[in-house]
Amino acid sequence: MPKNIAIITDSTCDLPEAYRQRYHIYLVPLFINWGTEQFLDGVDLKAEAFYERLEKDRTYPTTSQPSPQDFLKVYQQAKADGADELLVVTISSAMSGTIQSARQAANLIDIPVEVVDSLSNSMSLGWQVLAAARAGTEAGLAGMAAAANEVRKKLVYVISLNTIDYLFKGGRIGGATRFIGSLLNLKPQIMVNHETGKVVPGMPARSREKAIEGVINTFFKKVDITHPMRIAVLHNAAYEEADALARLVEEKYHPVELIESIVSPVLGVHTGPKAIALCGYSE
Repeated sequence: MPKNIAIITDSTCDLPEAYRQRYHIYLVPLFINWGTEQFLDGVDLKAEAFYERLEKDRTYPTTSQPSPQDFLKVYQQAKADGADELLVVTISSAMSGTIQSARQAANLIDIPVEVVDSLSNSMSLGWQVLAAARAGTEAGLAGMAAAANEVRKKLVYVISLNTIDYLFKGGRIGGATRFIGSLLNLKPQIMVNHETGKVVPGMPARSREKAIEGVINTFFKKVDITHPMRIAVLHNAAYEEADALARLVEEKYHPVELIESIVSPVLGVHTGPKAIALCGYSE
């Protein structure tokens, strides 16, 4: 008989709730620390409210990873719900220590646990989770993990930031780079390297319009448009621009699957308001 395998990921996956419910995906939230307040990412601080506050609040928020006990609680819940085995897919080990907590918790429960490093975040993590879920329990724990790993090799993730300031505040760039970027009013472009799990720079733009054009051009140069594509449009509360980008992608490139999603607060701390991105792969 096939095992009952539960899939667990963290709150940076940016999978819309409808997808999480459809595939019975468990979520372990990271934390937002804002002054003396602490919030569970996406649980008691929703993305919409987060970005509204981020633009107004002079106090800069920080983030922290879940503990092994946070993962263990979800593992135990999944087991209580009938899981025989667990597949856990987390944010890149090069971006967060979250995976270490997931691995430590795996040693504290008496059912098999496979922990996969997505080497990414947001829907780049989300697409891997969906691939594992769609492989189905008949593929077994190893087969579901392999499905996630295969998708990761094809993923392209390109982001345009509306400002360089939040990378600076989060310690992701140096002061001189921030000064030059602000002086030139550049809109930085960043990408995820799915072999190292790190963020790498792309080509910045001088205007918002050119920045979004740059995301489109870079993404579709890297994706094989002759094969069926699965694409996510991601945004940090840039609703109208994200809708317009989704319509353009739908009308011009006809992906077999198109997801539009707001980016989690934990990731928004570092990328700031109004960031916009394309993330996906061709089959």
